[in-house]
Amino acid sequence: MYATQALTNLVPLAEELDKNKVTPGVLGFIVFAALAVGVWALMKSMNRHMGRVNFEERPAEPASEESAEPVSAKRK
Repeated sequence: MYATQALTNLVPLAEELDKNKVTPGVLGFIVFAALAVGVWALMKSMNRHMGRVNFEERPAEPASEESAEPVSAKRK
């Protein structure tokens, strides 16, 4: 069975639904609420982990004389 045949069989079913009364329903709300709780938990965890980070930036070390030479001079 081709995809176009499957779609033509579903068209009459879609016309029977009242387009003004189609809503996500309770299942849609539960899924949305679960996603919201999951995002909240991830953000709280990330905030806790970022608070534990101890980062102190070291000053940049000056380039040594060896690394200042051009590459072609090193090959000789």
